[in-house]
Amino acid sequence: MEDEAGYREFAATRVAQLLRIAYLLCGDSYEAQDLVQTSLAKMYVAWPRIRDRDRVDAYARQVLTRAYLSSKRLKRSGEIPMGRIPDAPDREADPDLRLTLLEALRALPPRGRAVVVLRYLEDHSVETVAGMLDMTVPAVRSLNTRALAALRGLLADEPLFETGPETHSSRLRP
Repeated sequence: MEDEAGYREFAATRVAQLLRIAYLLCGDSYEAQDLVQTSLAKMYVAWPRIRDRDRVDAYARQVLTRAYLSSKRLKRSGEIPMGRIPDAPDREADPDLRLTLLEALRALPPRGRAVVVLRYLEDHSVETVAGMLDMTVPAVRSLNTRALAALRGLLADEPLFETGPETHSSRLRP
C-alpha cells in the first residue's frame, strides 16, 4: 500500500522533532516517547484521510499536543516511578541554564506549558497555536500572558534574567 510507505517515511523523518516537542511538554524522556508513540499511532490510523500532505507536520504537532493535554486531564497513575535516570547531556548548551529553564517549564500547568512550548520553542503564531489547541486566539493570548508571568515569577531569583527600564518584560542576557 503506497499510503503506508508515505506514512513510514513521514514517521521516520519526523520522530526526532516530535520527541523534542514531547520532551519539552512533559519534561520526562520516557513519557515523551510514550506521547510520540501514541501520536504516531493516531497518525497512522488517520493517514489515509489526510488530504493536505503539506500540513501534515502541523497536524502531527496538534495530535501530539492534544495527546499530552489529554494525558494530563486523565490523571492516570498506572506507573510508579522508581528512580530517575539522567538524560544524556547536551554538550553545546549551558547545563545549569537548561536545567533551570526546564524546571521552571515543568512548574507550569499543562496548557500553559503547551502554549509556551508551541509559541516560543516551536515558533508558531498565536493563531496557529489556537488552532492546534482548539482554543480561541484571545484565550491563547491570555494563557500565554499568564504562563510567561508565572515563568518570570519562578525565575525572578535567578541571575539569568534582567529587566530593563525600556520594557516591562524580562529577557535573557546575551
